[in-house]
Amino acid sequence: MGMQQGQLLMHKLVERSAVVAPNEEIVTATEDGVRRQTYAETRVRAHQLAHALAEAGIGIGDRVGTFMWNGSRHLEAYWASAGMGCCLHTLNIRLGPADLEYIINHAGAKIFIVDADLLPALEPVMDKIPAVTQLVIATEPGFEGWTTSFPNAIDYEDFIAGKPEHYEWPEIPETSALGLCYTSGTTGDPKGVEYEHRSQYLHTLTQSLTDSMGLSGADTLCGIVPMFHAQGWGLPWAACMLGMKQVMPHRFMSPDRLIKLMADEGVTISAGVPTIWQGVKSIMEAQPGAFDLSALDRLTCGGSAPPPSLIEWYWNELQVEMVQGWGMTETSPLGTTSRRVMKRSQLASTDADRAINQAKAGQLMPGLEMKIVDDDFNDLPWDGESVGELLIRGPWIAREYYNNPQPSKFHDGWLITGDVAKIDSEAYLMIADRSKDLIKTGGEWISSVDLENHIVAMPGVAQACVVAAPHPKWDERPVALVILDDGAEVSAEAIIEHCATAYAKWQLPDDVLYVDSIPLTGTGKMDKKVVRAGLESEGYLLPDLRT
Repeated sequence: MGMQQGQLLMHKLVERSAVVAPNEEIVTATEDGVRRQTYAETRVRAHQLAHALAEAGIGIGDRVGTFMWNGSRHLEAYWASAGMGCCLHTLNIRLGPADLEYIINHAGAKIFIVDADLLPALEPVMDKIPAVTQLVIATEPGFEGWTTSFPNAIDYEDFIAGKPEHYEWPEIPETSALGLCYTSGTTGDPKGVEYEHRSQYLHTLTQSLTDSMGLSGADTLCGIVPMFHAQGWGLPWAACMLGMKQVMPHRFMSPDRLIKLMADEGVTISAGVPTIWQGVKSIMEAQPGAFDLSALDRLTCGGSAPPPSLIEWYWNELQVEMVQGWGMTETSPLGTTSRRVMKRSQLASTDADRAINQAKAGQLMPGLEMKIVDDDFNDLPWDGESVGELLIRGPWIAREYYNNPQPSKFHDGWLITGDVAKIDSEAYLMIADRSKDLIKTGGEWISSVDLENHIVAMPGVAQACVVAAPHPKWDERPVALVILDDGAEVSAEAIIEHCATAYAKWQLPDDVLYVDSIPLTGTGKMDKKVVRAGLESEGYLLPDLRT
């Protein structure tokens, strides 16, 4: 009763950067170098953007979409939406036309802010998104002469030009919508997760803890994980709260360009999927001494588990700690982290023992609860051996999907993660398998069922089974097993071209195998576990791995 009861609103964290670190920089990579602006300048531009959006008809609770790379203008959209009380819908730039059309229409954003070089990816759906009334086009050098078939589009700089430099942020309930992200880790249509101010406020504070990611205003962050993916793992919010220097790669994602950017800007912490860090490792090994990463202290790795050999290489060669995190869009996303030393008993442990713990998904973040259960939702012991369905709950865990409740994904207040896991006696989470036959490639999910349904829709195809094949770079890649109708002739090229009409390039099968039968379970379902085991026993290799 003795404490003040202010609402936990994200602008109260974000605006801090312009107060405590007004001259710290937001650095955005460009074709020929970088573009710089300070937090003070970013605050002014974010307030101008808020005025422009308000004049365009955006109010509290309305959704504003972004289709953008990581860059300063994307951060301005985060900032403005958090302050004015609208909900920022960050749209995945890697999706194909079918998913883009569905998600845009389901989310209902009125305005989209789009990077000019990404306009071609939206062109196939421009006449299929009736709720969108305006596009705001952000340009970088080389893309000033953009064109679009959309009838109402304006340059970003013209959109905010001359607008007032201060917007009086409204006091809204802390349970108001802050952001909307769609997960591709699902069968059927993509499902939206709506973040609230309160959930992300608490997530931001927890993410910054020493035993979490250990963030500090003295850090320089290079956020490689896309800002459209679970709000960049929450790092843009934390960086603004702390006033960290932020380095954003925009579309320049090749490992050599990333390394140079990190070296030039003195990056101390970065975040990305294992594929990114494998690429950086390859460049560093091929060009020893070419890049100075002496400022780099730690890497955050998520999306899929990094191999222990990768964790050990970064520590042994660069003295860089790889912090593994587990989570999902539904968990905001941080659920667990694993660091080299997380408690006093590990201070005397060997490097080998520390690497073993780092390779685990990690320990639970303060404020969350987790458990593993059997098929009847009975709790299983934390003995490091018992394997069960992983459930999680807490103040930044989704309780339902946006306009799509999906009660089968939730149980008695717990989120059913879809991961099969075990937990050891020291409370370390270890992901054992997935309960659904989804394929994770380069940190992104592909629905095998959706691909199967699309392939079977082709004339001449009787049955299709899509499974994951291991890949050293992308973790997994999809392979389609196909049974043709008697007498039918359908080429592998035709099947892949057919898939390309609905899916992005990275979602397409890497290979098509023709078979006479597909093993079935006792209930008549395709037994994908047996299919994968059969491919492994036959020494199957994806086409790009064959010699």
